[in-house]
Amino acid sequence: MALIIKGKISKKGWVVIPAELRKRYGIKPGSEVQIVPEKDHLRMVPVMDDPIHTTLGKYAGKTSLTTALLEERKMELEHE
Repeated sequence: MALIIKGKISKKGWVVIPAELRKRYGIKPGSEVQIVPEKDHLRMVPVMDDPIHTTLGKYAGKTSLTTALLEERKMELEHE
């Protein structure tokens, strides 16, 4: 049997997600959720962070790993 947790909807349509569930599913302030309409109910699903978008530009301005690898390979070939 599934765990059932009741809540109330505010006048603005806000729903409070209990702390236990926020911790379990990694929901933090600013997290996005999808509201999925089903036949006779609504399903709320946390939107997972996009790892590519999250790390995009993380190493900007630093040495390119591709350039560093090519330089290392060039040095290895010179030593053979």
